[in-house]
Amino acid sequence: MRGRIALAAILLAATSAATAEPSPICPDRPSKSTGPCTVPQGRWQVETGLIDWSHDSSGGVHSDLIQWGNTAVKYGIGGRADIELWFTPLLTVSERAGRLREHDSSFGDTLLRVKYALTSTDAPVQVALDPFVKLPTANRKLGNGRVEAGLLVPVAVPIGKGPLTLSFDPEVDLLADSNGHGRHAATQQVVNLGIQASDKLTLSAELWAMWDWDPAGTGRQASADGSIAYLVNDDLQLDGGINCGLNRQTADFELYTGVSVRF
Repeated sequence: MRGRIALAAILLAATSAATAEPSPICPDRPSKSTGPCTVPQGRWQVETGLIDWSHDSSGGVHSDLIQWGNTAVKYGIGGRADIELWFTPLLTVSERAGRLREHDSSFGDTLLRVKYALTSTDAPVQVALDPFVKLPTANRKLGNGRVEAGLLVPVAVPIGKGPLTLSFDPEVDLLADSNGHGRHAATQQVVNLGIQASDKLTLSAELWAMWDWDPAGTGRQASADGSIAYLVNDDLQLDGGINCGLNRQTADFELYTGVSVRF
């Protein structure tokens, strides 16, 4: 009798798992914030920025940076972890100052990341660890040619039972000094408010800031950002957004659009 009950329980569990609705794709796109969710075990996920254009005008110099196909390839290696490869096939930079024109292009730097969720997907507060290493695959005009590393701690907190979620992304980086000798610390902080406008549509607004304590001079950047994401189906998302610089060290604006798909 006990054997029959156990067998029935196993069959019921298997049937429930087979008929359970899959959770929707949860990419790090759009916005500068990083979510605490990971790719399900055994699944692939590709997040691609179709085009990402930044423009800045300062001191009589007008510059445009375009990232073509900025891509993250992810694979779920466990119930709470995934491994990630981030790369940009083509970076182009154009600068104009009076009659002077300069243009450079290169493959971008490459990031190797491992994200591990510290909490379950149904936890009231979700937290993850997201360490990364940057490999210098860009040319010396568009990169510094040095290996660098950092750690993000994505945190997501639902606000009540409504459609709002507050996210934080404290980050600490170890960067190469601009003179090529030694290393220094830097940090980035993001506060993001996400709104689940419908089952398909998500809107977000955020504030982003970065402090880079290079011995040659401290860099400070900040932006106010907005983004939109549309869930075509559980495995496909389209997105777009704008980032607006808040100080002179930050690009005046950045426009981007992209797509994320899970296999």
